[in-house]
Amino acid sequence: MKRNAIILAIAVPVLAVALAACGGGSSSSAAASPGTTSSTESSGHTTTLELQADSSGAFMFDKTALEAPAGEVTINMTNPSSTAHNIAIEGNDVDVVGKTVENGGTSTVTANLKPGEYTFLCTVDSHAEAGMQGTLTVTG
Repeated sequence: MKRNAIILAIAVPVLAVALAACGGGSSSSAAASPGTTSSTESSGHTTTLELQADSSGAFMFDKTALEAPAGEVTINMTNPSSTAHNIAIEGNDVDVVGKTVENGGTSTVTANLKPGEYTFLCTVDSHAEAGMQGTLTVTG
């Protein structure tokens, strides 16, 4: 699983650059107020969202809402703190959890999502209950 995440993390940006050089593909930013949504990179049916845990170790992400079109969605959560965190997606029969990381590590989850609302959260101990969660809105 870790190998697939690494391959995906490398392949998506390389493919986006290759398609852009050929005049195809797209890269866009979600329009919303700062602190609520993340940039997205779309390549075919895959959307990659970037998220970061609080650098002080507080139980919060840098965004409380994310948005993506339906299809394969990947969330990369970077953790700059020494407090262990991970990223997960729950809701609508989806329950995927990334590895737990700290000190600059990246936790990644990927799921094929239908339109609707999902929760992104940290599943370490009671971090989500303490506020380390947000809403992922998937559009049709």
